[in-house]
Amino acid sequence: MTIQPTMMEYQLSLLGILQRAGNLFKKINIISSTADKTLHTYTYQELYSRSKALSSALHNAGLKKGDRVATMMWNSHVHLEAYFGIPCAGGVFHTLNFRLHADDLAFIANHADDRFAIVDEILLPIFESFKPKTKIQRVFVANRSGKKLAKGYECYEEFISKAPEEYTFPEIKENDACGMCYTSGTTGRPKGVVYSHRSIVLHTYCICMADTLAISSSETLMPVVPQFHANAWGTPFAAAMVGAKLVMPGPHMDAKSLLDLAEKEQVTVAVGVPTIWIGILQELDKDSSRWKLSKKLRTIVGGSAMPESMIRGFFNHGIDTVHAWGMTEMTPIGTVSRLRPYMDDWDEETKFYMRSKQGPSVPLVETRAINEDGEVPWDNKTMGELQVRGPCVASNYYDAESEKWSEDGWFGTGDVVTIDEEGYIKLTDRTKDLIKSGGEWISSVDIENALMGHPAVSEAAVISIPHPKWDERPLAAIVLKEGQEVNNEELKVMLRKKFAKWWVPEAYVFIEEIPKTSAGKFKKSSLRETYNSWNWED
Repeated sequence: MTIQPTMMEYQLSLLGILQRAGNLFKKINIISSTADKTLHTYTYQELYSRSKALSSALHNAGLKKGDRVATMMWNSHVHLEAYFGIPCAGGVFHTLNFRLHADDLAFIANHADDRFAIVDEILLPIFESFKPKTKIQRVFVANRSGKKLAKGYECYEEFISKAPEEYTFPEIKENDACGMCYTSGTTGRPKGVVYSHRSIVLHTYCICMADTLAISSSETLMPVVPQFHANAWGTPFAAAMVGAKLVMPGPHMDAKSLLDLAEKEQVTVAVGVPTIWIGILQELDKDSSRWKLSKKLRTIVGGSAMPESMIRGFFNHGIDTVHAWGMTEMTPIGTVSRLRPYMDDWDEETKFYMRSKQGPSVPLVETRAINEDGEVPWDNKTMGELQVRGPCVASNYYDAESEKWSEDGWFGTGDVVTIDEEGYIKLTDRTKDLIKSGGEWISSVDIENALMGHPAVSEAAVISIPHPKWDERPLAAIVLKEGQEVNNEELKVMLRKKFAKWWVPEAYVFIEEIPKTSAGKFKKSSLRETYNSWNWED
């Protein structure tokens, strides 16, 4: 006789997280900074009530299972309501990255077949730049100003206030689609990733673990990473699952505003990309006594590699930095760099070096690195493309073909890494950004991190440019800190202490700003276009 399991057939869904939050965390606040910097405050119980009202209103408006509802909003309580209200009604929330070009936004909205949209009032000019090119039927505007809306737009608050009070959530299967996010489209058209309820719930459990992001009910969490960027790395769902106080910064993303808000609400976990933390660290370096931040504050950094010098800089201000890595296609967290207990006895230099790595894979994510010779050894030096698989990893793109998946089902990330004997992954480059000089590979990320360790350097991006003798050579684009000076030779001397001579760039440019992608990463393709015809005789 074949034995059968005796466990309940229980479906994992966002409705379970929402109901738990509404029932258990009635006294825990969700804070949102509004356009005029006043703070909106309500509880998880109110989040549940309003999310249910949104579900009811959408159902009453004719939302069918699988219908896509676009969102174009800053990080806010209303955006959080959309995170839950849309999928719990059987729909699919689709976050639009308002930093993309209007043509890309029109393409994405049409490709996803968005039926409705929920939009921040202050983002209406951007929305209007592409809306006529889409098939969106109804637009609900979160307009706190109370100004009369133009024809064709409906007030979000009126929409949910008129929802039938008698509403029963539909049956939701864990493998039903619940959310969509498109890649930034730095190479070709943006591609859509469709998340299931199951993938988001599993990812949420994962990032709450003590050895990953360690999000618990004792935390005050501030997602600085936008909600349109891979669902703010899933952190709003995590906060709702465990009942963490949630602080949404809204449109105020400058360093001083973020520090002011972190001080006022005594934030203990802040999540964002390195370019955000550059400005924050510079403000703290100017006047560390200005802000009385929580002594428990730690930062979760991902999106691109954070230089070891910045990790040390925050450490000097009493702020721990946790390195993470992931991708839209991974829901998105894939690795988290936390030191293991036996590493506590290691010397400080080694511990900082380990913290600067992206870390080992999180539970439910398998990793390997592949090069032309096959799977790379864990020797901390052999480079290969990182591949991943797991229940929170996409198996394909929405209505688009790609060669990123291997024949045996692994997703090719495009990130070049080394792996050490501890299983800690270190990002060395993107495949398209690797520099091959005289037949040897050079890691642009390693050089960038070293350059940003110089006290005069704010940002540094290293690119490959054609060379008549060596095929390619690195060029360093430098942004200096305000009032600071440094010359090429000083930087070369510093780099030669850390790298082989042939790794060190001979070409340097000092610029006002490094171009960035919509996700806040360095846009090296723009730099390559600008400096591709570099005159080496100069």
